[in-house]
Amino acid sequence: MKHFLSLVLLVTLAAAPALAQPAPKRAETPPATATIIPMSENWRMDGDIPTNVLIISLQGLANRDYPRVYLEYPKHWQWETVRPLITFMEERHGTQFTRLGLNDADAALSLFGKYAKGYVVWDREVRASVNVAFTAAGVLDAIVVSEELIPLAEKHGLKKVEDLRDIFRGKSDAEIYQWAVDKYWDRCSRDYYAVLGGHAGMQMQPGVADFAIMQRAFCADLSANPKHPEELALLKHLLGQQNPASTVIGWHSYAKDTEGQHTTLTGNFGLKMEGLHNLPNVSFTCQIPLSPDFTFTNNHNVARDEELTAEKKVYIAALATDSMGIGTWTKPGRGEIPYGWQVLMGWLRLNPVALQFFYEDKSPNDYFVGGLSGPGYMYPKSIPADKFPPLMKDARDLMAALDLRVMEIMDYSEGNRHVGNTDLPKELVDRYYQEFPDVIGFINGYGAARTFDLRDGVPFLSYDYYLDVQRPEVDAAADLEELIQLNPKRPYFLLMHVRESNTIEKVKNILGRLSEEAEVVPLDVFLKLAASNKTYQTRFQEPDDPIDHNP
Repeated sequence: MKHFLSLVLLVTLAAAPALAQPAPKRAETPPATATIIPMSENWRMDGDIPTNVLIISLQGLANRDYPRVYLEYPKHWQWETVRPLITFMEERHGTQFTRLGLNDADAALSLFGKYAKGYVVWDREVRASVNVAFTAAGVLDAIVVSEELIPLAEKHGLKKVEDLRDIFRGKSDAEIYQWAVDKYWDRCSRDYYAVLGGHAGMQMQPGVADFAIMQRAFCADLSANPKHPEELALLKHLLGQQNPASTVIGWHSYAKDTEGQHTTLTGNFGLKMEGLHNLPNVSFTCQIPLSPDFTFTNNHNVARDEELTAEKKVYIAALATDSMGIGTWTKPGRGEIPYGWQVLMGWLRLNPVALQFFYEDKSPNDYFVGGLSGPGYMYPKSIPADKFPPLMKDARDLMAALDLRVMEIMDYSEGNRHVGNTDLPKELVDRYYQEFPDVIGFINGYGAARTFDLRDGVPFLSYDYYLDVQRPEVDAAADLEELIQLNPKRPYFLLMHVRESNTIEKVKNILGRLSEEAEVVPLDVFLKLAASNKTYQTRFQEPDDPIDHNP
């Protein structure tokens, strides 16, 4: 009965009016067989990018109607769960993988070239031409090649359908992408827009381009920075034509704008952001169905309506964000202390097999929370008021499906942990309490913030501490000691945000250095305790708080 209800919930979720965009088509059963192609360690434009780009584009086409090709990215890849997912799909889903040689484009074309109708040539002298080629590849059902790979494509019977050489030399990125808009935009998806930014210059890691090609998404790295007015104007034009509540997938260019600028802009249009630019294999993983005997079950330590009483001591809760797959999930130490993990809820549609992996791989000390700010990565202060309720309805449905009871909020639209502020005005806090009546608590910030509240036993707490990756253990312990001394009233609730690649062993060592006894508790217990004794002050963003729109 429980499984049946979960299926009903997922069907309802897929059909809910708040979801303007359709979920990618899911296979009825996992593939019995699939092919792995190991990828090179070299992602330089003057290195293996030409072959890497060809294979990624071929993957997007081969997986368009069924999951056939899975790319094994290097061990140092930011998304660290590439290899564990292979084992998981073998053992849990029964998929038998065959393996090609490293970067073996020839063998890959022999097997999957039939899914391409031709090839697009990009210009080795113009970096942006790769993104234009990805757009063309999705629209024209073509693979992407550089000049020296044309013979390989033609060896497998493919004909040239677009040649971007010599067209863009001497032109600005705004002019290049305007050309692509004029030629391809009317044939591109309105449910997905791909930001193939991130690494810049001679480095390129377009891992999510396979999904962009699969969905025929427009691909670009247009800037959201006012310093680039032509690019910004074009980006606004494109985002404004996307379907309501659709997804912007990828990541902003490290060389052009900031995370805050780009995510603020997508929020202005009510669109959901799903990073990373190098997130691999989404054209494959989005199609893998959940196992019939699986349900999403969180490690709840307290009942939703349970009341706890805090003692006069220090309570600490640690929460890791930035996606479980780019943090320390696979590193030693997980399970040794209570630990919170922020779940990318949109992956219920885009990466369900990864979510199943995390839920089934969790230890009793791992606790999941929803975020960030809504059904995707969003800044609530940037979302127009009329778009807020339907987006949060989407988030509520996702939280229910994923068994989540805590909503985490982050807003870099008016500052970050260095400048401006990341606090929320009272009217926005009011909206969250109204839209999420069933949560047991809210968390705000990234670095330390100052928004606090407590209503009907549901606390709204901000982080007191941000653990930087580079912060030495002894210095981090001294920071916590100072915070504890600066907050002498007991109980003191110290909420700590752990930046993605800090290991749990490091966190455990830091907490072990504290001179005053502090209890590390699960996040849901922490929130219930914080509801029992309000030693924090209610505070919201004030009109005269500093603001910085270039965080």
